[in-house]
Amino acid sequence: MSAASPIVDSPRRAARLAAEKQGKTRSKRGSDRPSTQESDLRQLLRALGTGIAGALFAMVLAVAALVIVVPMAVGGQALTVLTNSMAPGMPPGTLAIMKPTPIDDIKVGDVMTYQIRSGDPAVVSHRVVSRSISTDGETTFITRGDNNDLDDANPVTAVQIRGTVWYSIPLLGWVNSALTGGMRTWIVPIVVAICFGYGAWAFTSGFRERRRAARDSARPRKTHGRRSSARATEALTDAAGERR
Repeated sequence: MSAASPIVDSPRRAARLAAEKQGKTRSKRGSDRPSTQESDLRQLLRALGTGIAGALFAMVLAVAALVIVVPMAVGGQALTVLTNSMAPGMPPGTLAIMKPTPIDDIKVGDVMTYQIRSGDPAVVSHRVVSRSISTDGETTFITRGDNNDLDDANPVTAVQIRGTVWYSIPLLGWVNSALTGGMRTWIVPIVVAICFGYGAWAFTSGFRERRRAARDSARPRKTHGRRSSARATEALTDAAGERR
């Protein structure tokens, strides 16, 4: 009877080994789930980062075009509104883009930028409320701030006029005041380069992550094949044990 016990125990041992292997396989499957979730989370965060970098890049380009490129193209200038005289349409901190305008093209209702005194660099941007031509052909303008009750005291002559306000951007004037001319020439390219570099890094990292995920998804198929062959071997072993 003692010689027969190994034969009886062989199928039981094979079944026990098969059960242990199945338990290990299930634990491996369970351990793969968190890694897959972490990979998906990384891909989501990377996609969000890429989108934010792209939005910042587009915003910087748009601001640079509106503040630097467009005014330079028409010979204009970016000015910062400092007082409440043109509120609420142009409150303090507004960036006003001024463009040169011929005297004959300036009409009532335009916001005109002019020197407070001829030859003085300080300028004011107020709305034209009246226009008149003297007997000697000189054109003068009466202006008033939108938030003021009275017209400006002195008429504006042609030699004082710098141009008219083309468009304005709220709050961006504070940034314009903080950046000097020298800083503006190098800080915008640096910001653009940073945004572009981050976007390129995020795109490359996302591409590598997708390739890694594709390789990981292909691995279970090979494991399944090895598991099937192992089960077949165990079945043959059990059958041989039973025949014995």
